[in-house]
Amino acid sequence: MPLVLCAAGLYCTVFAVWTIGWPAKAYALTGCNATGHDVLVQIIGLFYLVFGCSFFLASRDPIRHWRIVLLCTIKIAAVVLAALYTWWHSILPDPLIVLLLIDDVLWLVPFLMILWTALQANLGRPPLYQEPLSLEKAASQYVLSSGETLSAAAESQEVVLVFLRHFGCTFTRQLLRSLEMIEQQAKDRNARLVLVHMLQSGKETAYLGDRSGVARIADPYCELYRSFGLGKAGFWELFGPRVWLRGMLALFRGCGVGHLAGDGLQMPGVFLFHRNQIIASQPARSAADLPDLELLFSSRPA
Repeated sequence: MPLVLCAAGLYCTVFAVWTIGWPAKAYALTGCNATGHDVLVQIIGLFYLVFGCSFFLASRDPIRHWRIVLLCTIKIAAVVLAALYTWWHSILPDPLIVLLLIDDVLWLVPFLMILWTALQANLGRPPLYQEPLSLEKAASQYVLSSGETLSAAAESQEVVLVFLRHFGCTFTRQLLRSLEMIEQQAKDRNARLVLVHMLQSGKETAYLGDRSGVARIADPYCELYRSFGLGKAGFWELFGPRVWLRGMLALFRGCGVGHLAGDGLQMPGVFLFHRNQIIASQPARSAADLPDLELLFSSRPA
């Protein structure tokens, strides 16, 4: 994706320099009379220069800057429709229509692929062909909100990794209500609590509120979830009797249900992690399972 966007940025920049520097030659290429339209062509060149700079910016992080790609895709679709309309009604010369189609259709497919990948990433669904990262590699790549990597944080002390479901889930809301108690249980055992969520970094604070002091890891691609063996839920894990019963109890306690903020199919879990190794684990059997730190610590090797 970065290579495609860099190529698009270079293409637009070269085209902009050409049209701004030699507007008459650029206009003549369209098959129209190149008289008195230099300023118009140069203005078009300035627009292309803006697009070129935008593509270079988006290439640094295509998933984060998907809106730039979406805007350009809409522009491409509009130009293609306009070109077909003018061709059908013989409004513009054929060389200009061919130039418009080549100029825009060239990028339509790769831009649509980038948008699809961005959609999958924001839903927390990695590409099917992508293999899970190893624990060591994932721990060295993912960074806590406090700044250090997971690997560094788990070097000197044990880390309690709580992998959350999406923030609108009633069980996530129930867990966050008892977050202070869970954090204290971890501290009593000289361990550090770290939350793992599926939103882009910083967006989780709207859901944590005054609990934002807890260390956390943003995992919008669900790569860390997969590295720890947490997969997607099936029908039974989401709608089984256990989920309905605990869900009704959570609603009765006022936990409520919010909008989908993450992948609704992602399963949660709790792990005791130390020096790139899983010491103890509690992968959820259903969406309703909540952390049990006493059981987690008692199940670690002596």
